[in-house]
Amino acid sequence: MAGRQRVVHLLQQLEHAACRCPAHSNTFHQGGGAASCTVRKTEYAFEMASSNIRYGGGVSQEIGMDLQNLGARNVCLMTDKNLSRLPPVKIVLESLLKNGVKFKVYDNVRVEPTDTSFKDAISFAKKHSFDVFVAVGGGSVIDTCKAANLYASHPDADFLDFVNAPIGKGKPVTGTLKPLIAVPTTAGTGSETTGVAIFDYEPLKAKTGIASRAIRPTLGIVDPLHTLSMPPRVAANSGFDVLCHALESYTALPYHQRTPCPPNPINRPAYQGSNPISDVWSRHALNVVAKYMKRSVRDPEDLEARSSMHLASVFAGIGFGNAGVHLCHGMSYPIAGNVKTHSAKGYSVEHPLVPHGLSVVLTSPAVFNFTAPMCPERHLEAAEILGADLRQVKRADAGAVLSDTLRQFLLELQVEDGLAAVGYSNEDIPALVKGTIPQERVTKLSPRSHSEDDLAELFEASMKLY
Repeated sequence: MAGRQRVVHLLQQLEHAACRCPAHSNTFHQGGGAASCTVRKTEYAFEMASSNIRYGGGVSQEIGMDLQNLGARNVCLMTDKNLSRLPPVKIVLESLLKNGVKFKVYDNVRVEPTDTSFKDAISFAKKHSFDVFVAVGGGSVIDTCKAANLYASHPDADFLDFVNAPIGKGKPVTGTLKPLIAVPTTAGTGSETTGVAIFDYEPLKAKTGIASRAIRPTLGIVDPLHTLSMPPRVAANSGFDVLCHALESYTALPYHQRTPCPPNPINRPAYQGSNPISDVWSRHALNVVAKYMKRSVRDPEDLEARSSMHLASVFAGIGFGNAGVHLCHGMSYPIAGNVKTHSAKGYSVEHPLVPHGLSVVLTSPAVFNFTAPMCPERHLEAAEILGADLRQVKRADAGAVLSDTLRQFLLELQVEDGLAAVGYSNEDIPALVKGTIPQERVTKLSPRSHSEDDLAELFEASMKLY
């Protein structure tokens, strides 16, 4: 009992040291076990989950030995058509051949996947009865591979069974999946660390996803040499995803304010709200972004900067993979899903595209100006990390200060001037709001509650940035 009291006391000290703002000032709850949720309305516990991570320049060459060690007999290697011609995939294939690993390649992954593209990959996986999966690529490839592994391991499941509610049924994953090794080639999504797979659900023109710790990769092989193949705009948009992962998870609703309290641990969501462990990873990722992101975009050969951003992606992935994200990501999904004609620089795709990181960051100045009153200390701390001078700044200025700091950051990296610059107008706002409503899994983690009118105002404020 005394040991438990010491742990509770330590958690209280950690929280008080981190922030005393309205959203984070409550003491940590001393839940009496799972039975507490029969009488509680709010959460009382959080848990930490992440993939195993291996980091090092050239470490992709080890993957053939990993597969051999797993006793793999029939491996599915997933990538996209552009990457299939580039060094990261070539290095992985050479390692598989050198170690006598039998494999088949699926290179039809769609950048910004859809339910249709997921289903095509799932069909391929079911057809060939693979015993190990390997994903070489960015978040689109890794997420597609997660879905293929999930549904190949649950062949009788309907596609919407595991898709997040309210679009899908949100059923918990109870079966055992095959091992999945992820080799990220972009420094952004953090998908190698998380149990989340995101896609466009075409019938509703909205992004949704699958969220379960069960689909998390077994191992993430983080090889910074792969990031040298990223064009500057891909590096920028990937970095913006890292930036927003860190900012949103650090400012998310505290885990002990999340409702409902799960009746069974299997129902505890992957995105739990800010917590003392995620805070450490998210804050550190933000520091790395502040120091290295501009360098990584401006000089593709800057290995130190690109390597650091690759690690920052992992750090932020561990942070948001357990705390979650909120409004920037929730609002980004209809921005990406309703794209009309925008052509993204640096991306070898034939369809209109607003890259994920760009769709997330365009609303960030408006969003953090909106959420700041609930936890001004955290917003000010983030602004200071990103270079703001906080002398003479009051708590009430937190939103404006972080918003202005973000605008300057985006301006220096030559980001498009708001939603209008990627093809949207005020006439599109109702559709954008409609596409945000189903994203409750993330939007409910905003530290500030919001209405449809609030969302409309945020989209309107994001039409032009500068």
